Amino acid sequence: MTILKDSKIYVAGHRGLVGSAIVRRLESGGYTNLVVRTHQELDLLDQASVNVFFESEKPEYVFLAAAMVGGIQANNAYPAEFIYENLMVQNNVMHAAHKEGAKWFCFLGSSCIYPRDCPQPIKEEYFLSGPLEKTNEPYAIAKIAGIELCNVYNQGAGTRFVSIMPTNLYGPNDHYDLAKSHVLPALIRKVHEAKLRGDSELVVWGSGKPYREFLYVDDMADACIFLMENRVDQGMYNVGVGEDVTIRELAETVMDVIGFNGQIVFDASKPDGTPRKLMDVARMAGLGWKARTSLSDGIEFAYRDFLQRSHD
Repeated sequence: MTILKDSKIYVAGHRGLVGSAIVRRLESGGYTNLVVRTHQELDLLDQASVNVFFESEKPEYVFLAAAMVGGIQANNAYPAEFIYENLMVQNNVMHAAHKEGAKWFCFLGSSCIYPRDCPQPIKEEYFLSGPLEKTNEPYAIAKIAGIELCNVYNQGAGTRFVSIMPTNLYGPNDHYDLAKSHVLPALIRKVHEAKLRGDSELVVWGSGKPYREFLYVDDMADACIFLMENRVDQGMYNVGVGEDVTIRELAETVMDVIGFNGQIVFDASKPDGTPRKLMDVARMAGLGWKARTSLSDGIEFAYRDFLQRSHD
């Protein structure tokens, strides 16, 4: 059965990195009945308001891309906010969607839900198999609760709730605040500013040795719509590129794209985080989906967005 292009689709968090990419992909796919609300129009922390919204709008398909997110520094600075706000938002939206009979629900999780010292690459079945990385544990615990809520709704109520575990995302509408951003957008800003100042060095947190995988956010959005259109109705799916780079290699790639020729200096007093997080993407590949954007191309697209937003 084909999904009608005028089906009512709600994208929570449509202004953010993930939500805006999902909206772009839906619009390019010809979907014409998208429902969005700004934070001022609908506070997802307010259960009563969320219930009223779902009772009146009754969206058939829901993408939950709204979340409090950040890198190591933000997670360390605001642990209570990370667990409280994410739990409240996902509980409110998921429960309301369940009550109002949404046909399909996409919950956006994170690769940080997996144990710190997972075998590599990380398979979906490693979920809940060991201790978490301490630097993002509150955020991870909230997302784990969301995955479990999807599972129990599917088992007990016959819902069609799918959990997506993307690797590190980047692209248009990313956060470039150095106190809150993840490593790649932070590097884009730091390299850009170092180039403008004419610096001879670039200071990078940690040792440069950890491995990270990076997925261009429009590829992630494409994976979400792929699952919806192929009527995948339950389970957890890793979404990534299946390849990773060291933080040193990442910094060098950003420097190449931006055109900065200084030396990299690593600040070993800062934490590295998880040693490696490479996603096993065989489950998505088995369904017929794979990422298409190379790291260097994605960084170039992201840098253009950074420049555009810097001049707005």
